[in-house]
Amino acid sequence: MADHIYIKNLECFANHGVLEAEKQLGQKFLVSLDMEVDTRKAGNTDNLKYSVNYAEVSQTVMTFMKEQTFDLIETVAEKIANLLLLKYSLLLAIQVEIKKPWAPVMLPLETVAVSVRRGWHTVYFGVGSNMGDSTKNIEDAIAHFSNHPQCQLVAQSQLIFTKPYGVKEQDDFVNGAFYIRTLLTPEELLQEIGEVEKKLNRVRNLHWGPRTIDVDILFYDDEIWHSKDLTIPHPEIAKRDFVLAPLCEIDPYLVHPVYHKTMKDMYEELLAKSNYEVTVKENGGF
Repeated sequence: MADHIYIKNLECFANHGVLEAEKQLGQKFLVSLDMEVDTRKAGNTDNLKYSVNYAEVSQTVMTFMKEQTFDLIETVAEKIANLLLLKYSLLLAIQVEIKKPWAPVMLPLETVAVSVRRGWHTVYFGVGSNMGDSTKNIEDAIAHFSNHPQCQLVAQSQLIFTKPYGVKEQDDFVNGAFYIRTLLTPEELLQEIGEVEKKLNRVRNLHWGPRTIDVDILFYDDEIWHSKDLTIPHPEIAKRDFVLAPLCEIDPYLVHPVYHKTMKDMYEELLAKSNYEVTVKENGGF
């Protein structure tokens, strides 16, 4: 479990609010932070570089509050959380509370407050292509995420060449996998996938048909998620060697949160099935 560093009720005078008078005159805000950090190494070495400097964090927040102007304290909390998570690499997650004791509601109250918790998530993707320059298409798709300000590329597999799955009358595929740390939600990642498909001219004419790019969210932390547009973990992982093979390369002991098996075990079980038609033809490499 993570350790915690707290900053409570940092008093800032700033110009946030929906009303024009709030922006012009300003008012008092109280900012509290609960920062999740592994402080063990700092504690054992007595060295600040292995922790998060709360004095520096306080100054960063104070400067942000004074220099920025927003209508909503919800926005203020969101922006501060992202600012600090991106600035301090040792931060795992953060809770930001913004109190507004002078809120203009014309009723007796102590304060109005908003609290948000944000943190880093680990997300695994499968990626494939069999139209155009497939290798470049995949490299461009991975670059889209690695260049995103709220994503950090951790690892990517070699590319593999595979026979088509589902619809057999089409060109062979190039497939791979990669994983990132991200501050984005599953829905936001799905929007980013839509941007990748748009850039690479993905056309959806035939299910499992030819495509310039295919990016699938395989895992999002160990969450089990289902909506109209997205199911996590991806429901087809256990059936696809072209997904399991690259996953085994980058994280063989990743555990499936539904089956409670490692990628290595799932891959070996799939290949051991007498009726399974192997699609992986050969390794490629970036």
